[in-house]
Amino acid sequence: MINPLDLIYEKAKANTYRIVLAEGEDPRILEGAARANELGLAKPILIGDQDTISSMAKDNGLSIDGIDIIDLKISDRVSNYADHYIEYYKNHKKPRVYTKEAAVEAMMDPLNFAAMMVRLGDADGSVAGAVATTADTVRAAFRLIGKAKGAKLISSFFLMVMDQEHHPRKETVVFADCAITIDPSEDDLADIAIASAKSLARFTNEEPRVAMLSFSSLGSASHPNVTKVENATRIVRDQNPELIVEGEVQFDAAFVPSVGKSKIPNSAIKGDANVFVFPDLEAGNIGYKIAQRIGGAKAIGPILQGLAKPANDLSRGCSAQDVCDCIAITALQAHGK
Repeated sequence: MINPLDLIYEKAKANTYRIVLAEGEDPRILEGAARANELGLAKPILIGDQDTISSMAKDNGLSIDGIDIIDLKISDRVSNYADHYIEYYKNHKKPRVYTKEAAVEAMMDPLNFAAMMVRLGDADGSVAGAVATTADTVRAAFRLIGKAKGAKLISSFFLMVMDQEHHPRKETVVFADCAITIDPSEDDLADIAIASAKSLARFTNEEPRVAMLSFSSLGSASHPNVTKVENATRIVRDQNPELIVEGEVQFDAAFVPSVGKSKIPNSAIKGDANVFVFPDLEAGNIGYKIAQRIGGAKAIGPILQGLAKPANDLSRGCSAQDVCDCIAITALQAHGK
């Protein structure tokens, strides 16, 4: 199988996008950014103390030539961004009044500053979360970058790479939404399915085959939760009649060909789905972690979708390689925009 990261790296190298990293003083962020810069995946921008970052790079033998460092204590952009922050909230649906002092304080938060950089076009995408929580990282992106035109929802997905000897299917699939949308409505599920199908095509070049997951397969059980997935599937078909989608369907029928032929013999999907849409966050989060920790699949993400411009969240347990991978993913999303 083609390693999806190889494909992502290849696509990222075709263009040099500016990716801002809000946690520049973290050693993993610094090493990942240096690696991405060396490989030509993007033009990283680090936010943090200039002297600290330079000293860390020297001590660890890392080259930061070509990497911009923004020290918020001395940057003249803080005041300018504060003015934009005030103006943004004046025009907000729920207007808030900010003094210049309060706006400057908000922009001294690296997460807010990075999101504003992306909003204003001074960066093409952002990466954070090695230090900050997912809630704080995503909140800044939601507030200042906002939803893409036409997007109804901001959601997330994981690329699940199955390339080990014991995996019955050697391929990369998408699990969604496993990190953001807690209790999606049927319209939300449909939006997640459509967005996730596009994401799979972008990152793997494969034709998406979407399974709307449930504990029932095409009427084998009756429950309001099943009805929600059935309705979501109809919405997907109405909005994207060319997309291959099935629901409601159990995971085994969507993943194992022999089970699929038995449970859903007349379906276009007979155990070969590659986009798996979970009915809620509880199921999705548990599902991807079981696949990762017991099944041995590599989980890449969460990757956000539905934003006007790309911003992604790292795990606080991430490695420098994870940071480099996330920079490449964000750069590829910027290319898609």
